[in-house]
Amino acid sequence: MSPNPNKFSLMPGSITRFFLLLIVVLLVTMGVMVQSGINAWLKVKSYQIADITQALHKRVDTYRYATWQIYDNIAATASPGMGASSDLQETRLRQDVYYLEKPRRKTEALIFGSHDSATLEMTQRISSYLDTLWGAENIPWSLYYLNGQDNSTILVSTLPLKDLSAGFKESSVANIVDARRAEMLQQANALDERESFSPLRRLSWQNGYYFTLRTTFNQPGHLATVVAFDMPINDLVPHDMALESFRLQSEDMPQSATGADGTPQERVHVFFNGTRIEIRAPVGSTPLQLVWQVPFGAMTADTLQNILLPLLLNIGLLALALFGYSTFRHAGAPRAAEPNPASKELQKLRALNEEIVSLLPLGLLVHDPSSQRTLISNPIADHLLPHLNLQNIASMAEQHQGVIQATVDNEVYEIRQFSSQILPRAQIFVIRDQDREILVNKKLRQAQKLYEKNQQGRAAFMQHIGAALKEPVQRLVERISIHSDDTHHALINEAQNIVRLVEEIQLLNALESDTWKSHSERFALQSLIDDVATDVLPVTRRKGLQLLINNGLAPDDERYGDREALYRIVLMIIQYSVISTQIGKITLDISAEEGAADRLLLRVIDTGNGISSSEIDNVHFPFLNATSQDDSGRANGLTFWLCDRLARRMGGHLNIKSHQELGTRYSLHIRMPVAQDTHIEEPDSHERLLEDVVAMVDITSSEVRQIVTRQLENWGASCITPDERAMSQAFDLFLTDNPSNLTASGLLLSDDEQGVRKLGPGQYRVNFNISYAMQEAVLQLIEEQLAQETVAEAPPANGESVQLHASGYYALFVDTVPVDVEKLYTESATNDFASLAQTAHRLKGVFAMLNLIPGKQLCETLEHHIREKDASFVEKYISRIDDYVQKLL
Repeated sequence: MSPNPNKFSLMPGSITRFFLLLIVVLLVTMGVMVQSGINAWLKVKSYQIADITQALHKRVDTYRYATWQIYDNIAATASPGMGASSDLQETRLRQDVYYLEKPRRKTEALIFGSHDSATLEMTQRISSYLDTLWGAENIPWSLYYLNGQDNSTILVSTLPLKDLSAGFKESSVANIVDARRAEMLQQANALDERESFSPLRRLSWQNGYYFTLRTTFNQPGHLATVVAFDMPINDLVPHDMALESFRLQSEDMPQSATGADGTPQERVHVFFNGTRIEIRAPVGSTPLQLVWQVPFGAMTADTLQNILLPLLLNIGLLALALFGYSTFRHAGAPRAAEPNPASKELQKLRALNEEIVSLLPLGLLVHDPSSQRTLISNPIADHLLPHLNLQNIASMAEQHQGVIQATVDNEVYEIRQFSSQILPRAQIFVIRDQDREILVNKKLRQAQKLYEKNQQGRAAFMQHIGAALKEPVQRLVERISIHSDDTHHALINEAQNIVRLVEEIQLLNALESDTWKSHSERFALQSLIDDVATDVLPVTRRKGLQLLINNGLAPDDERYGDREALYRIVLMIIQYSVISTQIGKITLDISAEEGAADRLLLRVIDTGNGISSSEIDNVHFPFLNATSQDDSGRANGLTFWLCDRLARRMGGHLNIKSHQELGTRYSLHIRMPVAQDTHIEEPDSHERLLEDVVAMVDITSSEVRQIVTRQLENWGASCITPDERAMSQAFDLFLTDNPSNLTASGLLLSDDEQGVRKLGPGQYRVNFNISYAMQEAVLQLIEEQLAQETVAEAPPANGESVQLHASGYYALFVDTVPVDVEKLYTESATNDFASLAQTAHRLKGVFAMLNLIPGKQLCETLEHHIREKDASFVEKYISRIDDYVQKLL
């Protein structure tokens, strides 16, 4: 019988041909693998370059829009005729270098060259706009503005310009600014170039790469204005691509095509330039293309790293094939068979298997019914095996889905039967002790019941002890309040503190037991703030702290929510802040969160020593750690927990940040919708309280001035300051926080007054934090001034008296000038020439303001004799001034 020709032969010649074919296949596979790896690497890098150019295209379009916004809407609002705002300040760093002082420090601004107030205001507007634009950026951004109006240069950047400008001419900032100014001047002179781009540049001390977008705006009669943005690319480039390998150059190929949806289709080109690979892609809507160069070595290393494991496997198979080819080609006599080394490993695996089976917490038994032999068992199964009939158990398990229960020595066991997939006749039995599991579950249920019972007992205990403490303490307060001396007042305060603590304990119990219910109503937010200011006034006055309440919402703002809960939260936070603050001030800011009109943000900021992080942990559990204390007592450990729980019930939360020696900031976020009216009136449909009233605000503190000015302007008044007031401009109300400046009718502002208190005719002392007190004081002052004008006698018919009455300052003249004349007599009698000169100078200023030339000349002569210390002539001219004043009156 002839052999089968298709059967593979085991002769050495056939085997060597097989190995030779395998070697060829492995070599071809290796080449294809390397080529596929290189193509995949180039494709990935091309996609990354396309993504970078797309991001550059979007960034260029964004800052084109920002350029036009700055030029048309921001810079254009500051015309040369406008004066800078009074709160704008600049610091001269060096010759023709000025630094803009501003409160928000996201960006800093420098002005180079001589400039006017309009440029300063324009710089502030541009910096404020860029504060918002770059608010979330953490990489350096810069703007250069070549002002065609006065040829000054403005630099606005997120870099610390003031620190970097020390030793300006020797610093690299000077070189950058000079280079940018030269580039912008060159582009301003190029009439045919409206927009230009710079190549990639490197910021040495930041290791950042960026390019510059320059835009020219021509102005008739002036040098062209150029706006330049330094736009970084560090955030656009992946970490695995070196920044120094990129460059931007003018595009020498057609622009990228445009798809059917109008979006540009980036075309990426790969070039081989010597020992380097260049990947180029155009930047949409610009004459630029992004070029990335990488050496062949880097590409080879990355490709080999990506295909290392299959390549090593292929090399191993190739080595094995070469070994087989060499072995069978030079095949010799067959060698004797060696002993199998796997027997020892098999013994170890068998021992490990037995150890695992013996340690199982369940009974395990593997039985072969055909040979009536137990294959595997552990001690638990061995203990029960004499009491079990495995054949009956197997037949019963087949009838009950493989699960039965058996009783051995009055103990119940669950037996599960499985058929082996390896040995078809073998059966696997898993035995579980049911009594032990039932006992464990019973203990767990008892523990859960005990825990719930303890929780219910704790809630009942808190509720009953709160009710038991509150009633006798209230009776104590009622009995003590009959007396009115200081000792009894102190006892009343202590008793009220106990009552408040008991109420907070009851509130804690209601919140924990989920029995607290919110009572929503419509209320005016300003009235709630006034109540809080009135209630915390005694403790702030006792500690000498200044309380500032800055309500950024409208005075008639009404909300719908739980007024009592919000009042309790704000009051408790301020009381806690008072205890932790020894000296300084406490500020309450009220505003609406950005983008959410139905959410309130209330911030309490103090200047105390700060509180520890362990004290802040009381937010999560009451009285968890010790609290701050002062001379009057210790802060309440329930405050943070109650405030946070109440805030969360109202759709918000409480956030606390504290710094040692700097103070604490309490941020309260509350969801409280605006109350909707059935019909909304137009803003100008009704006359406001102080319509057409001019108020002179002479307040030293900027914070107090801001609070009072906002209140008056909300009521319709126009506010001016002594610096803004024109020479002959009249005013209706005078407000000051300096008692020495209140020489006529007006309001003396304070933060420790209970409400309104009359100091004298036309003079009131009022708490500016309380809105209704401010309204009452303003109305009383206006009524008194109107009454004085009604009963005032008509002035004499002489010319200067008519001029005095027509000026509108007659009442102020009557109240102040005779008093100063009396001071002249008094100071002349004591020969106090220094005070006499000050009084005479003040009178001269009054006469000059009222354009009373004779009085001004008399005061100037008096000042001359005061400098000569000629007592006789001083008395003579004091008498003449007195006669002149009497004639005017």
